[in-house]
Amino acid sequence: MDGAWDICIVDGSSLKETDEFDSLSNHNNEGNEDSFPVSMDLVLPDDLLERILSFLPVASIFQSGSVCKRWYEIVSSKRFWRNLCHVLPQKPWYFMFTSSDEPCGYAYDPVLKKWYSIDLPCIETSDWSIASSSGLISFMDNDSRSRLYVCNPISKRWRKLEEPTGVKFSDYGALAISVNRSSHCYNLSVVKSKQVPGNFFQWDLSIHLYNSETMAWTTSLTEVLTGWRSGDESVICNGVLYFLLYSTGSRHPDNRHGLIMYDLSSHSSQGLLLRSFIPVPCPLTCGRLMNLKEKLVMVGGIGKQDRPGIIKGIGIWVLHDKQWQEITKMPHKFFQGFGEFDDVFASSGTDDLIYIQSYGGPALLVFDMSHKQWRWSQKGPVTKRFPLQLFSGFCFEPRLEIVP
Repeated sequence: MDGAWDICIVDGSSLKETDEFDSLSNHNNEGNEDSFPVSMDLVLPDDLLERILSFLPVASIFQSGSVCKRWYEIVSSKRFWRNLCHVLPQKPWYFMFTSSDEPCGYAYDPVLKKWYSIDLPCIETSDWSIASSSGLISFMDNDSRSRLYVCNPISKRWRKLEEPTGVKFSDYGALAISVNRSSHCYNLSVVKSKQVPGNFFQWDLSIHLYNSETMAWTTSLTEVLTGWRSGDESVICNGVLYFLLYSTGSRHPDNRHGLIMYDLSSHSSQGLLLRSFIPVPCPLTCGRLMNLKEKLVMVGGIGKQDRPGIIKGIGIWVLHDKQWQEITKMPHKFFQGFGEFDDVFASSGTDDLIYIQSYGGPALLVFDMSHKQWRWSQKGPVTKRFPLQLFSGFCFEPRLEIVP
């Protein structure tokens, strides 16, 4: 648990030594000279104070531990951490990498509208595959695909997983994780694509699944696809694995992307995978998949009809019964100067928030699904020590109690 306190506020705010409470007076003895104010902190029993503190944003929970010894003992106790799972989910944070060579960066808290400096455990560079679910993050080394980790970025607790057989020698790998909020058990999936030697259009595709209860990998499906390969985009929603397919060569000039649905509880037979193929809603320059309250949401760069590699906008869609429903398009005032020159971008989300970030700069745009509102985040904490570079990031739910 010691690592959970390695979080600092970027904007220079400092913790006050104590918080001020309204004092309570004994109204039955208003005229009694012996009456004296009593601190609310002394009146509240530990279990009630613990309950109140559990509803604070995660960053405020860290800060409350510096108020006094009693508060520190409460927020550091195992019982407090266990009870946090019964509290409403925290708003998702967005971690922005500020170095392509090191896993350093800052996390944005949309509740307090502040940036925090966080050092991620396990991950070595920002180009690793990253997936998150309910407070846990999984990392996979894209070079060798032989290093896989699951960690809690807030508590810094982590676990190294054994590599699934065959993934190490793949050309592409898409990583996804799904966490059970009540049991804290989790499933990982890796969708692997490797080109068939001597055949540009044929790709070996396999799906590998990890279960944290059995602590073992299984290969759920292997298949050869013609004209399609998987990439690095996948997500698990309500027990179904979704991943994007990418057209190879010129066999699908008007449809460069497609979506595959794979029920993780089934074991599909050879040659049936493309039967679950779902076309994307329009020509895309790129597509980003995410799980928002167990619904599949895609954020995509909208390509021009005659030149699909040229971006003309950014859209958000949700999948309903194998049909895409458009939620919104990024207003021109946000798109102009943000994404109009980049055909690819970073985007991730959970709960009701979607984050979109241009690879060319640290500006972070937020879309609130529940209120259908666009807004910029608080200005990013980029300083002179970070030269011009590509930026990227990912979204995660800040939770203290969950462990890998």
